[in-house]
Amino acid sequence: MAAYDYEDGPSGYDESSGSHRNSSSASAPQSTAGQDLGYNPSFVPDSVKFFVVHLYRHIREKNVYEIHQMYETSFQTLSERLFKDTPWPSVDAVASYVDNDHVFCLLYREMWFRHLYARLTPTLKQRIDSWDNYISLFQVVLHGVVNMQLPNQWLWDMVDEFVYQFQSFCQYRAKMKNKTEQEISLLRQFDQAWNVYGVLNFLQALVEKSMIIQILEREKEGLEQFTSTDGYDYNGGSNVLKVLGYFSMVGLLRVHCLLGDYHTGLKRLLPIDISQQGVYTIVIGSHITAIYHYGFANLMLRRYTDAIREFNKILLYIYKYKQLFQKSPQYEQILKKNEQMYALLAICLSLCPQVKLVEETVNSQLREKYGEKMIRMQRYDDEAFAIYDELFSYACPKFITPSAPSFEEPLVNYNQDAYRLQLKLFLYEVKQQQLLSGVRTFLKVYSTISLGKLASYMEVDEPTLRTILMTYKHKTHAVDSDGKITSNADVDFYIDDDMIYVVESKPAKKYGDYFLRQIVKLEGVINDMDRVKLE
Repeated sequence: MAAYDYEDGPSGYDESSGSHRNSSSASAPQSTAGQDLGYNPSFVPDSVKFFVVHLYRHIREKNVYEIHQMYETSFQTLSERLFKDTPWPSVDAVASYVDNDHVFCLLYREMWFRHLYARLTPTLKQRIDSWDNYISLFQVVLHGVVNMQLPNQWLWDMVDEFVYQFQSFCQYRAKMKNKTEQEISLLRQFDQAWNVYGVLNFLQALVEKSMIIQILEREKEGLEQFTSTDGYDYNGGSNVLKVLGYFSMVGLLRVHCLLGDYHTGLKRLLPIDISQQGVYTIVIGSHITAIYHYGFANLMLRRYTDAIREFNKILLYIYKYKQLFQKSPQYEQILKKNEQMYALLAICLSLCPQVKLVEETVNSQLREKYGEKMIRMQRYDDEAFAIYDELFSYACPKFITPSAPSFEEPLVNYNQDAYRLQLKLFLYEVKQQQLLSGVRTFLKVYSTISLGKLASYMEVDEPTLRTILMTYKHKTHAVDSDGKITSNADVDFYIDDDMIYVVESKPAKKYGDYFLRQIVKLEGVINDMDRVKLE
């Protein structure tokens, strides 16, 4: 397979992959894009010419392997060597090398803006231009004839970046205090740019037009092979619309979580069975984003056991295979999300002590990171309250207020309003559960106890105790995605007359796994016996 040398940077230059946007955007100060005196958007280095020519050719030939190599490796290396502090050459400068192909130019601009957001600080005009480019690109995918195959990584990055730039725009627009007259004028003029309804409509349109929900349903019946082919079309067709539609379901979950609408977010993800391997698990960024937001949404809906199970699985996966992603541009983001999910797992287990759902490897890491804090969180005093506040603030998504500001009123910053509201709702829930820790402690000790006796132990009267017990029932039960009421409690009870009968939940035995292990052992014994030579 031919290898191309697209790099013409100085020898000995650091070739490590560029930082992910979240880490690079944290380092200050950053240049404002387009204001670097040394940047000439019309100048195209030879290595960039080779890059776009060969990328264009491979896209036309549907050579997914080469496209993936160039997209994942060459683009990152060139960015690090030549465009560490400046944008790539403008699309007008490279268009002549790719026959002025409209779709390729849209794809190039999508990468151009993504690099801009990762390395620099985009201007308001550039944010608006990026929105226009996404509209044009998605319109082609939705209404045109797209005859190409693109790597899953690139298609996921499109959806991921689309949601990220929407989130970034909402945060930017909400900081109104120091906006210039020119910025306010542009915000008024382009009031539809990154509109929340536009973002949701495009993602939903990709899901519907791709027919991905029907494809996944047909796959369950053995009539489709979407997952087994990793979403690619080996019959000469295109994977772009189908896979974009698939990843858009994860994108919709993320958007709804940013808006605080957790029920709708989980509903949008329902067609993907996250208990199974799927196309979303092939791309590590998609895998982590899906589980992080799925777990967080379930935490906010009090479905703690669902959140614990999925956090446990993804954290175990990252622990086992972390080394494989060390050279990935997403590596720093993987580590950050890993730490955030451990914090969320600590919250879940403090509110719902179901340690038996957690693998020992993950539990060991959790104890190392948050063991001391989790002990203090069980006390439900002011110090515990502060720890819940700290962990939630560290691990929650960057919530957004999607509505435009009122330009007639005094301009103020409101970028923290959505976060403060979600934090307030979460801490209110924690506060409501403070009384429950004492109830659970006694229920763990007794198998039966009278209402009067428990009331005296808890130093409350019987009517108050009944209220507490009803609260315990309410807080340890949740409505799942099918509308069924499920229990999160490791200790449950029922009341008959004035007696409380405690029922300690036990994990269901997995007989199938047991028998499979015994079958494997038996086959091993039979094979050993077959090898023995009889005298």
